Amino acid sequence: MRVKRYVVDSMPDALHKIRSELGNDAVILNTKEVRLGGFLGFFAKKKIEVVAAIDESASKTNAAEQAAANAFMAMVPQIKTQPIVPPVIIPESRLAAEAPIVPPLVRAPSISVQTNDRATFPIATPVAAPAVEQVDSSRKRAEDQLLTEIKLMKEMMSKLALSNQSGGQAIQPEIVKWYENRLTDQEISSEIVQDLLQHAIEESRTAEVELSNDFIRESLTKQLKAIFQKGNQSTLHPQTRIVHFVGPTGVGKTTTIAKLAAEQVLKDRRKVGFITSDTYRIAAIEQLKTYANILNVPIEVVFSPQDLNKAFTSLHDVDVIFMDTAGRNYRNEMYVSELHALLQSEGQSETYLVLSLTTKYRDMKVIIDHFSKFKLDKVLLTKMDETDSYGCIVNIVHEFGLTISYMTDGQNVPDDIILFNEDKLIDLILGEYSGE
Repeated sequence: MRVKRYVVDSMPDALHKIRSELGNDAVILNTKEVRLGGFLGFFAKKKIEVVAAIDESASKTNAAEQAAANAFMAMVPQIKTQPIVPPVIIPESRLAAEAPIVPPLVRAPSISVQTNDRATFPIATPVAAPAVEQVDSSRKRAEDQLLTEIKLMKEMMSKLALSNQSGGQAIQPEIVKWYENRLTDQEISSEIVQDLLQHAIEESRTAEVELSNDFIRESLTKQLKAIFQKGNQSTLHPQTRIVHFVGPTGVGKTTTIAKLAAEQVLKDRRKVGFITSDTYRIAAIEQLKTYANILNVPIEVVFSPQDLNKAFTSLHDVDVIFMDTAGRNYRNEMYVSELHALLQSEGQSETYLVLSLTTKYRDMKVIIDHFSKFKLDKVLLTKMDETDSYGCIVNIVHEFGLTISYMTDGQNVPDDIILFNEDKLIDLILGEYSGE
């Protein structure tokens, strides 16, 4: 393994040097901003430190290939960066002396305009912008507080209804309490839990039947199916040309791509190609290359959005292209924006957000919120075999209305992947009542 450090003005400069010296198989290990030069901490220039590595035993190329790569890079226009202007330090005493004196805001009197119809129209005095912003901010806080109070009141009334008698019918609290605890343990949000149970109670009262285990289970099953119908579960569309896989690090995107690609090759007899932009994780490219060799499919590596057209041209004769992306910290909106530049397509495309069922739901919400600003078609859930809590799926569909497509339950390729099955999932969520 050969590791080299570069200090450059911009990432295009770094990529140019890395490709020229280490080749196209090099992997970027780390990037960070540094400041160099200056005097006493001032006027330092901002640079970018990039650490790259290459496995010389697996990436040696002949001289002709290297020369062709260098010639190609020489044709790539370099992005000119603006010079960094050093900050001007102004003493506080000078700032105080030169600060303008702002007179207090005086409200001007109303002015009336006389028209030909002898009607008088008052002209409102302009209001200072900061005051408008302050009013809007106060109003928004008041609305948020009101919504929170309404939500708390609704939950309190639901809980009271669950513990009292309705229409002369004695509710069996042990059954209701057991299902309430079961749904809560499955990490379904408290608001959804109360709505589900309250609806079951109202159904039993209307039908004038005992709120038994069979009745409440049937009611919950019917309600959960109605929630899942918000997102129509579906497989990969036959006309799809590009399939993007995005998501946080460690959720199993690369392995999942291999499973779906194997299904397309072995079952549907389609020609498949791979594109990967995951140049940040060590051995990520080699992992996908291994799967490509096993399935005998072509693979292209892209380092920037500018490389996509070349990759699409190389894979012009395949039926479907699976594109792997780097797993990054997607709580940072900047990374999501950078990734969006890579989600280009030639023809019909689908974008799968890959999430792990072992991730806390509040973290899932942040990830979904960031990705929902861009094109997002389906959700693929992994690591089903590593948890016994599946309520987050109910929350995702209920809150965001997203389509759940596939679920994975192991590491075996291509076996451990299934199409989302709502009946199986509902059985896992409800469990077996043990109170009778």
